[in-house]
Amino acid sequence: MENNRDIGYKAEKMASDFLESLGYSIIQKNFHFGRYGEIDIICSDNTTLVFVEVKYRNTCNYGTPESSITYKKIKTLRRAAEGFLYIRKIVDTECRFDIIAIDFTDGMQSIRHLKSAF
Repeated sequence: MENNRDIGYKAEKMASDFLESLGYSIIQKNFHFGRYGEIDIICSDNTTLVFVEVKYRNTCNYGTPESSITYKKIKTLRRAAEGFLYIRKIVDTECRFDIIAIDFTDGMQSIRHLKSAF
């Protein structure tokens, strides 16, 4: 039986493969900004810097993967993104936050890409 870390790693791998298939360039995975949080995937979509949160569910008992993103999580992601921009000295660049929602229920896998999710 897989632990949550292994499942999360596989979901993030599926998400990054999916984004690359759409032409996105992966810049960094699992960016940590101290105690302020983590961003699963940072990539570029042409000239736009994209911060991606990956959510995975193997049951629909608790709602969709994207429904689990709370206001507190959004705030944490924004702080971490600001940290990334500060560390890399990135200014005057268009940025957005996307969600990759992965469902694996009833033996079927589906991936949804929500652009500019918040």
